Parts: sequence; structure tokens; C-alpha cells
Amino acid sequence: MWNNPRQLNMITSALHAALLVIVLAGAGLWLLQRPTFALRTLLIDGDIEHINRPTVCANVLGKLHGNFFTVDLDGARAAFEQIPWVRHASVRRVWPNALAVTLEEYKPLGTWGSDQFVSVDGEVFAANQAEADAELPVFVGPMGSERDVVARYHDFQKWFEPLGVKPEEVTLSPRYAWTVKLTNGMQVELGRERNKDMLASRARRLVVAWPMVTQRWGNDIEYVDLRYPNGFAIRAAGMRFIPDDPKAKKLRP
Repeated sequence: MWNNPRQLNMITSALHAALLVIVLAGAGLWLLQRPTFALRTLLIDGDIEHINRPTVCANVLGKLHGNFFTVDLDGARAAFEQIPWVRHASVRRVWPNALAVTLEEYKPLGTWGSDQFVSVDGEVFAANQAEADAELPVFVGPMGSERDVVARYHDFQKWFEPLGVKPEEVTLSPRYAWTVKLTNGMQVELGRERNKDMLASRARRLVVAWPMVTQRWGNDIEYVDLRYPNGFAIRAAGMRFIPDDPKAKKLRP
């Protein structure tokens, strides 16, 4: 081998290439560690109505590791999506030492429990309910029923609109019976949904009979039970029932 100039040249070239790789790797490592590329700036835009600097500092800054080249963008995105109100985040690098973050917030439709909201898409998310921009309806239901409750809320809006009222509270019981409280203070029991038209039919029964109800009992109706097959029961302010008299309890349209 030592007498073969061609082999010696090949070995020399290989050693030079290996040395060049080592030098470049060392230079690259040195470059990566320069303070110039340490992350110094977060550029945040998008839907940030409920996001502020203290919130970002408390939830994200301690979870961002590395510099411009080494920061884990997926990890950074996940950290931003843990911030209350944030539904989605996208993160990208901005040369030479910044991250640009675009946030999308949840749009709350109603409250769920004591510390959660339901979004317009039927998603439950945790946030401080005192930060809501307006007074929201109250939703209650078994775990996993959020989308059903939201769908029924929109139905109740439509069904009771002829009465000039809106849903204020919508409750789905553990037995999957529906109750709605309206903005005039009236609570309406609709019961379980045994077929797709049952609830709509019961609500329509009340709407049709409403002029007669208010003419007889006034507008201050506290409670309506629509679970009867062909009628409904009401309770008005100041009304007193005779316990054994079904005619005092039930009104047929």
C-alpha cells in the first residue's frame, strides 16, 4: 500500500474530508451556542382578546428550551395551547432570535360547571368565567353531552322565539330529560326525547296556547310542565293549587 501512490492519495483525501467534517461540525456547534441566536422575542398575533403578557409568561416561557435553531416548535405550540382560552396555536421561527405565534381563541357560547365554558363548536374548555365579555347562558349536562346541549340550545332559541324570550339555562339531567329556563324567569320541563319530534311538538303546544295562558293567568308564569301527553301544567306567581283538584293543576289548550 505504501508503494501505491493512488491508494495513498485516496487515504489522504479521505482524511482531509473527515477533518473538514469535524471542523465544520465544531464550527456549527460553536455557532449554535452563540448568544445571537438565543430566543429573545415572541411575536404574538391573531385572536388574543383574552391573552396578555403575564398569562404568556406564566404558562409558556418556562417551557421554551433551546435557541433559534434547536427550539422544539411542536413543544412550543403545545405549550401555547395549554393557555386558557387558546384553541389553536401555530409557531414559526423568525430570524435570528424570535418566534412568531398566531393564536386562535375559543368563542364561548355558555358556561359549563363552575370553571368551564362551552364554545360555539360544542367544545368544553377551562377558563376564568369572570373574563367572559357578556353574561352567558348556563349549560348543564352529563359528561360528553356538550354538543347535544348546544344543539338543543339553538332549538330552544327558535322554538320559544314567538314568546319573545330566549334560553337562559339549559339542563340535560342524568336521565336525559330536558329543562330550559327562559329570560322571563319561566322554567319549562320538556322531559325525555323519545323521538325526534317530541320536544318540538311540546314546545309548539305551549306557544299555541300562550295567548290563552297569559289572558287567564297573566305574564308572570313561573313554571310549565310539558310532559303531559295532551296538555301541560303551569304555576303562576300567586297561584294556589288545591292538591286533589287536577283541574287546578292542568290546563288544556
